[in-house]
Parts: sequence; C-alpha cells; structure tokens
Amino acid sequence: MLINLTDVFTSEGTDRSESLPYGPETFSHMGNEYKICRKSPVDMTFSNIGKGKVLVKGWMELVLEIPCDRCLQMVATPLDIRFEQELYSPDGAQWMEDHDQQDFMAGYELDVEAFLNSEILINMPVKVLCRPDCKGICRQCGHNLNEGECGCDTFVPDPRMAAIKDIFNADKEV
Repeated sequence: MLINLTDVFTSEGTDRSESLPYGPETFSHMGNEYKICRKSPVDMTFSNIGKGKVLVKGWMELVLEIPCDRCLQMVATPLDIRFEQELYSPDGAQWMEDHDQQDFMAGYELDVEAFLNSEILINMPVKVLCRPDCKGICRQCGHNLNEGECGCDTFVPDPRMAAIKDIFNADKEV
C-alpha cells in the first residue's frame, strides 16, 4: 500500500494521522515464512519537522508463529512494534545521502508494507524458546526431548582420549 505524503512534505507544521490495515498473512525473511496469528491496525502519524523532512511515528501489535530455537515447536510470539523515523523528500540534499537506507520511499510515496516489514524485522526477538527449560531435540534421532527420552546413546567420548583409542584399535585383529 502506497501513501502519498506530498502534502506533509510541502507544508511546514503539518500533521496527518492514519490508521491502516497490515495486509500480509505471513512475514518472510531470508527464506523463512512466519505465520501472522493476530495483528492490529497500524496507527501512524506523519509530521513535517522542517523543509523536506517528515517524522513518522506509530505502533502496531502482532503475533508471529516462530519455531523454538531448541526443539523447533511453533511458539506464538507477540511483538509490540513502536517506531519513529525521519523521511526525506526526494528533492532534498539529505535524500541523496540516505537514499539507500530509505528503500521504502518512491518519490513522495511511502510503501507502508515495506516500511513495516523492516520494522518487524528490527523488533523480532533474537532467541525464541517454547519454555525457559526447553531440552531441545536428540542429536541422533531428532526426537523432541521435552516429550520424553528417546533411548539413544548419549555418551560423548572425550576427544582428548582419541589418540589412546586409536592405539587400542590398532592392536585388535580383524
């Protein structure tokens, strides 16, 4: 969705508020798709703060299904996204410097979905756990250890003893 901000860029002291729906049902990043379970409308305020500068403030809430980093079970993860960012008109000197950073601007139009996608990405948690004491998955069979033990041999030999083990194995006849 594109919003034309010409009126806000050209009139100093102008404020404009919008309440917009966030359309996508999934959020994609680097080949991963996260289902959006719940989302609120996006409340945005555009304020002219100088010649060719607009301050965008706003917030939205959404719940993403993100896999647990240890056991890969889906976890409903709430995000409270609050943002405040300056936008520059395409005819100003500041726009030339920040053009690469504002890829969600096309002339005087703001691509709201691209802008919000970047804000969601910034606000995503670094680590997601289904519970603080998540045991993860078995390294051998992939069984979820939160559901119980799998019976696999969990013995990990000491790597410092590998040289001695090689000596014993060399003496055995085949």
